[in-house]
Amino acid sequence: MKLVINANGEQPIYEQIKLQIKEQITSGELVAGTMLPSIRMLAKELKIGIITAKRAYDDLTEEGFTVSVAGKGVFIADSDRQKLSAAARGELKKNLAVCVRYARANGINKETFTEILNDVWEDKD
Repeated sequence: MKLVINANGEQPIYEQIKLQIKEQITSGELVAGTMLPSIRMLAKELKIGIITAKRAYDDLTEEGFTVSVAGKGVFIADSDRQKLSAAARGELKKNLAVCVRYARANGINKETFTEILNDVWEDKD
């Protein structure tokens, strides 16, 4: 599992971890039953706090992407990909609704919004 953290990024570090793990699960790179590094190991490797790593893992478990087995570790859940995809679409729609409200409040029309969205989509950073 490869994670890249941007300490100066707009997103909190736990969100960056969570999103990258989700991407690896939905892409099939991480499959059901795969054991994730321990919280301490993840924190050490990424040079982050244990609480930050725990928050990312707890959120993933709460969202159904992972399962935590006491005394054994955190594993990729054997979950329904369609259910996870539907949840992701719902979350995306909620986030985009915030963006649309912001755009409207600032006089940005649909065409300009779409151009900006395309620019962001193509940005590989």
